[in-house]
Amino acid sequence: MKVNRRQALSLLAACLATPALGGSRITLRPEEIVTQVAGRRLPMLGFNGGVPGPDIRFRQGDTAQIRLDNGLNDGALVHWHGLRVPNRMDGVNVLTQDVVIPGERFDYRFDLADAGTYWYHSHYLSYEQVSRGLFGAFIVEERDPPAVDHDITVQLFDLLLDADGQYDDSFDPARFATEGRLGNIKTAILSRNSVQQGDRLRLRIINPSIDRIYRLSVTGLAGKIVALDGMPLEVPQALAPMALAPSQRCDVIADVTGPVALRDTYDGANDLLGHLTVTGTRSPSTAPIPTLPPNRMTRPGTPDHTTRLVLQGGAGAPAHRGTGTWALNDVSGLPSRPLIAAKRSQTMRIEIENRTGFPHVMHLHGHHFHELDTSGDLGPLRDSTLLAAGETRAITAVLDNPGAWMLHCHMLSHQADGMATWLTVS
Repeated sequence: MKVNRRQALSLLAACLATPALGGSRITLRPEEIVTQVAGRRLPMLGFNGGVPGPDIRFRQGDTAQIRLDNGLNDGALVHWHGLRVPNRMDGVNVLTQDVVIPGERFDYRFDLADAGTYWYHSHYLSYEQVSRGLFGAFIVEERDPPAVDHDITVQLFDLLLDADGQYDDSFDPARFATEGRLGNIKTAILSRNSVQQGDRLRLRIINPSIDRIYRLSVTGLAGKIVALDGMPLEVPQALAPMALAPSQRCDVIADVTGPVALRDTYDGANDLLGHLTVTGTRSPSTAPIPTLPPNRMTRPGTPDHTTRLVLQGGAGAPAHRGTGTWALNDVSGLPSRPLIAAKRSQTMRIEIENRTGFPHVMHLHGHHFHELDTSGDLGPLRDSTLLAAGETRAITAVLDNPGAWMLHCHMLSHQADGMATWLTVS
């Protein structure tokens, strides 16, 4: 196969990106660190000495072998968000494995069938551990990746600091009943800091913030949104401001037309998160923005079952029968019986009603699903769906990955106080 200039540059950029890990075996070590985040030197938690943890990159079809070496003074688990892994590799306490105690190790091993932008994060005390920095990008490159000059990860993160500029441990518990833990510092962490005008970029944008929704506006680029939550779009979308709730991702392929700035415009804000400096000029590509090759997914048919999921609780909401601030179908936390018990390859429709006064983003482990529009047509594949206060949405999925799978709000303070359930596939 001949490699053109842009493909060669893309391969070189992937090799030079730091920090990045790949190959046959990787070790991730979570531990207490002091590191630079958003221009401040802070005591945090980090994988392999940094926040975020190292970019992990594999090629579609590879087998990932990753050892968790717990250097914390607390338990640890790693969840591979958006990846369709075997159930025993999903990294969820109680449902899939026991917590890894301090000083112990656990070996994760799974095949990578799907190309796309994913991420990894703590799934034990995740409300605390992710907010302190235990997350990182997980990239599965296509067998024949699109020609770009730079493949850049962008991770959106917010921090709550106290009056002394340190991580704020005195978070007001009342916030659990509202929008959650929102930081007073917002930033975008990019794997590269400069480009040339005319370069073609692939931005892999990830929101690992525990509770914050961004409305991300990107200027200085002309291109398309080509994937959501790791899954290629059948028809790329115009590059316009995009809502990214906690855990959601978006891939952009675009040409640099000027200084690149990323801003958060959610709820009337206009905050600069990060930027790419333009250091020169080159001739832009004349090739059209490509459509990414689809991952092999079974298209849902007529639903075998329909299940209703009601989101309840929070400040100002009617009472529910759960024991926490939040509840799903009047239960707080994982119930003794699954919400759904499906046979493998059944198509399931879940109608989600948000009866609370706050937005929520519902994430299904082990699968992707289609959001349904108001006419019932299939929308893009997602692994997390954002519902505004009072909104109802249906999703449909082919449940073809056996095991016990968590379904929860990925606003992690909401999950911590009740908004979680599970389903089984036999």
